Amino acid sequence: MKKTLIALAILSTSAYADEGMWMPQQLPQVAKELKAAGLKLDPATLTKLTEFPMGAIVSLGGCSASFVSPQGLVATNHHCVYGSVAHNSTPERNLLANGFLAHNLGEELPASPGSRIWVTKAVTDVSKQVVTPEVAKLSGKARVDAIEKNQKSIQAECEKDAGHRCTVSSYYGGLEYYLIKQLEIRDVRLVHAPPEGVGKFGGDTDNWMWPRHTGDYGFYRAYVSKDGKAADYSKDNVPYVPQHYLKLAKEGVKEGDFIMVLGYPGRTNRHRLPSEVGFTFDWNYPAFVKQSAESLAIIADTTKDNKDTALKYASQVAGINNYYKNRQGMLDSYAGSDMLQRKTAEHEALKQWINADDKRKAEYASDIEQVEKLIAQRDAEIKRDYYFGSSKPRLLNTARMLYRLANENTKPDADRKAGYQVRDVPRLKSSVDALVRNYDEKVDKALVLNSLIKYAAQPAAERNAAFDSVVGIKDGMSKADLQAALDKLYAGSKLGDLAERKAWLDRKPADFKASDDAFIKAAVALYEPDLKDEAQEEELGGKLQQAYANYMKAKIAYMHSKGQAVYPDANSTLRVTFGKIAGRDPGADGTTWKAFTTVEGVAAKATGQGEFNAPAAQLKAIKAKEYGKYMDPKLKSVPVAYLATLDITGGNSGSAALNAKGEWIGLAFDGTLDSIISDWDFNKKMTRDIQVDLRYILWNMKYVDHADNLLKEMNAE
Repeated sequence: MKKTLIALAILSTSAYADEGMWMPQQLPQVAKELKAAGLKLDPATLTKLTEFPMGAIVSLGGCSASFVSPQGLVATNHHCVYGSVAHNSTPERNLLANGFLAHNLGEELPASPGSRIWVTKAVTDVSKQVVTPEVAKLSGKARVDAIEKNQKSIQAECEKDAGHRCTVSSYYGGLEYYLIKQLEIRDVRLVHAPPEGVGKFGGDTDNWMWPRHTGDYGFYRAYVSKDGKAADYSKDNVPYVPQHYLKLAKEGVKEGDFIMVLGYPGRTNRHRLPSEVGFTFDWNYPAFVKQSAESLAIIADTTKDNKDTALKYASQVAGINNYYKNRQGMLDSYAGSDMLQRKTAEHEALKQWINADDKRKAEYASDIEQVEKLIAQRDAEIKRDYYFGSSKPRLLNTARMLYRLANENTKPDADRKAGYQVRDVPRLKSSVDALVRNYDEKVDKALVLNSLIKYAAQPAAERNAAFDSVVGIKDGMSKADLQAALDKLYAGSKLGDLAERKAWLDRKPADFKASDDAFIKAAVALYEPDLKDEAQEEELGGKLQQAYANYMKAKIAYMHSKGQAVYPDANSTLRVTFGKIAGRDPGADGTTWKAFTTVEGVAAKATGQGEFNAPAAQLKAIKAKEYGKYMDPKLKSVPVAYLATLDITGGNSGSAALNAKGEWIGLAFDGTLDSIISDWDFNKKMTRDIQVDLRYILWNMKYVDHADNLLKEMNAE
């Protein structure tokens, strides 16, 4: 990070206690706040990514996790291993319902295709190498291409260290770039997941709610070759030996204790312009909620008579449900707030500050005006193409990917489009394999038809002419007409067969052009129009990136002038957030929210069926008060979950919660419904996140699942 911007970004952090997803390298600058909050470690140690505790923190790509044993055992949320549990489930062996425990290494199961464990090794500022003086002069697609070229060059040099994945990530709207170097562990195995009656207790009813009684935990193990190198799955591989792993807390936590969470938050939007706020909450999120509800109903209807198909879509249903409730919760919070008015007033104040000084006006004013125009153009295109995106069959998208790969393979690796280089091939192959256990033609066709009806109803000028030609869409088509067109398209393809899909991974462009497979033919027909659309998107994206970066530069300078700190929005890179364990008064329901829930709440909610089907062994242990050393002396029970004032978002799922000594005390897994709008607008008073208490995890493992081998491995016995 440029020294001047570091100075801007870390001033007056005390004004934002509990708020902030801090980059590790920023933490020495908030050392005073960390110490005041109760941290016993030297804050400087948290900047050292290969030392304790940061060296134990890993990413699963969409979820966070951590090493918890010297044998590569990885702890994360149940909903983060859910896809792997579903992948290994069958109607005859329903691991989702019954849970899974490997009693030894030999019983561990391969995780779902494409599963990865990413261990961050280094973070390096490469802003000047990405946006060179020459690149800074460019605009539009030329700028996008130049930035991508520099990113690929930097990544390629970094990846000469075999077994590592290197990514250049953007911060502050493209104002800065950092090289993230990660060890890529490709052999990931499922070790333990509790039954759904624990790991998903409360289901969608309790999702985003408090009080909460969900045992949202699960375990993977990382495997490498015998010489310790990252390797594909092999029976000869051995458990990875991490340099560092988390130690279990010696004492249970209590209200008021210091807590920090280390993980990989996905996306926040706190620096967005008022127009982006308005578009998101007035159009985009409502459209998303409506379509999600329709998709859930369609999947439920088309899988109700087929247990195997229902299992295939279980993970997708869980994901849709999660975001459906998330977005609806945000809409509800937004409806009763003055967020847009405040964002508008803040933005106007920024512009007034810029225009009050000739130098600032010359540096920033034109880009502020330009970014607003470009955002309006982008939002209009998002609205126009909303149903087009979900009107493509999954196998058509697979065919498009395969044909693009075949064409990119004809070029030198450095010239290939990002996402289609040699480094990307394993991920693409995994996506082809994964369709075996997460795709069904009947379900896919029903989902596509639902979107296609809406897409086809748009005026021809707002539709994609090439896609219309491929599918046979014309004005005025009925639902039956569209169904017939889809039936013909699906019936003309063999890509539903795994062997057929895999065969296309190694074929040449000429093979695609000669094929009579309906989806392959469609992919070939769409290729050139797709490239044209991509170029237009990149032209807009390049202009927007340039203007947005300068907008963020202006905003940082403005906030600095007011003595306020600026941390970058979350972007799936390693962050640290800290606060305290605390209830809330009043809660969203007008009652006081206690900081902890206990196992008595599980028994009170248990119905024996559906979302509240707690295991009989668990209920028996609760009734007998068989709590052992996991009982909290004040609560007189085993704590299940607790609230904290932490600043987290999606992607933080599975993040390790640590105490003041850096010891493991639980896993972050959710937020409360009325505080999730903090992705856009942090509210210190309302914001609470939810952790599953380590004591509940260990109690379940001992008294319910009898995972004695894992307890011994984690030194919990």
